[in-house]
Amino acid sequence: MARKDRPAKKQTAASRKPNGGDKPLRGAERSAYFARREAAKVLRTVLEGDARRRAVGSIKSLVYSPSIRNKRATFALVCETLKHLPVIKDVLRATNVLNSKWKRQEELLCVIAYDILFGKESSATGDAEKLLLSRKDKLRSALVHLLEKKRVKHIKELMPQCKISDMPKPRYVRVNTLKMDVESAILELTKQYAVDKDDMVPGLLKLPPSTDLHKHPLVLNGSIFMQGRASSMVAAALEPKPGWWVLDACSAPGNKTVHLAAIMKGKGKIIACELDKQRVKRLEATVRLAGATNVKVKHEDFLKLNPEEPHCSKIRAILLDPSCSGSGTAIDRLDHLLPSYAADDTGNSDRLMKLAAFQKKALEHAFSFPAAERIVYSTCSIHQIENEDVVKSVLPLAASHGFQLAPVHPQWPRRGLPVLDGSQHLLRTDLVEDGEGFFIALFVRKADKRPEGYAERETCERYRSKRFLRKKMDFVNYFFNNRFRMLLYPQFRFKKQR
Repeated sequence: MARKDRPAKKQTAASRKPNGGDKPLRGAERSAYFARREAAKVLRTVLEGDARRRAVGSIKSLVYSPSIRNKRATFALVCETLKHLPVIKDVLRATNVLNSKWKRQEELLCVIAYDILFGKESSATGDAEKLLLSRKDKLRSALVHLLEKKRVKHIKELMPQCKISDMPKPRYVRVNTLKMDVESAILELTKQYAVDKDDMVPGLLKLPPSTDLHKHPLVLNGSIFMQGRASSMVAAALEPKPGWWVLDACSAPGNKTVHLAAIMKGKGKIIACELDKQRVKRLEATVRLAGATNVKVKHEDFLKLNPEEPHCSKIRAILLDPSCSGSGTAIDRLDHLLPSYAADDTGNSDRLMKLAAFQKKALEHAFSFPAAERIVYSTCSIHQIENEDVVKSVLPLAASHGFQLAPVHPQWPRRGLPVLDGSQHLLRTDLVEDGEGFFIALFVRKADKRPEGYAERETCERYRSKRFLRKKMDFVNYFFNNRFRMLLYPQFRFKKQR
């Protein structure tokens, strides 16, 4: 009896060799192959955002997104490639590798070149690896020639130097009270870590510096958010009340937005504006993860919002955290690895002046919202031009709208630079001592400077709310009373009530 030929086993993308060969990749080779491609993808996103000065996210947030599988290997490759990027590009140009065919895969070639020149030598698992391995000797020869040309003995002398504090930085997490109460979160986290409550921000927890929570179930389901202490102070400074209408003017990536939603206990309305399309997607993902159903995401420019529109005329609190230099979080975000960080003259660059002009314009626009009572202006910058100078420039306009500076977290020791009246009300965090360089200013409108009819409108809204609640309770009582009566006396179930 003739034996039937068995059908050939179908190879999966993970099991067959990427270069089209018949031999499947081994575990280590397969892991390295995909890690290089994931690193190239992250590297492209990072460099494109850096070129536009509008990052989609930090290096860490991009690497630790759900779409990246081999996070540790990818993170190491991205960081090391960025450190050596100027040298790698010079070597690739010298060997004429970046021609028209491979120009579109420049980031992948840079990652593989790092492995060949400085890391573990790549195996010939793909076309890009084969190309560079065939020119391995030329690449190394070009590197030696570059060192001689620059008159240095070691590659480290060609890499940009950055002073980083050796002090370990605690890991802070904020409990999302929309999904979980603080005590339950502490009970769950203390099974593995030492946990302390923060004495500044309610719901903020302090864990040891080496704590890695990226794969923790509470992080993955949105019960807790990894958020720095200084960043958590911003929404807490605004203190919106449940039921208010709130505007988050420059929302993405959304951590402060969902913090506002938690403070408001999911009640009221938060309008979250974001201009960049890619950042809108990330903002929407954050809102979904947090379960913040009272947040309305708008892909819109905050400066183009009309304060007289019906939904804008109800806004009582505004959080303005506009684009800034990011100098206060550069180390934590690993921005010191980016090309723009080395290119900028961070003290007197034209970019800082342009940023400050935009920040001033945005803050001036915030004062024009008629029902606004509280406005928080914050940056993650250490520069006076983006902080105290912006606040000082808008004080006359703020006063004309009835706003004045108010204390921000009075128990915090570090205050604003003494270059304006009311600097003691401003808050600063120190890049070295606190691990982040943030700035927060709070403007509060005087009660007697609110628009005409505001008190009557507020009273009317309160009356309508109470009236609605009373009608709702009357209905509930009527329903349950009648339901109970019908259960006790079934013979009267279908009789009309007199």
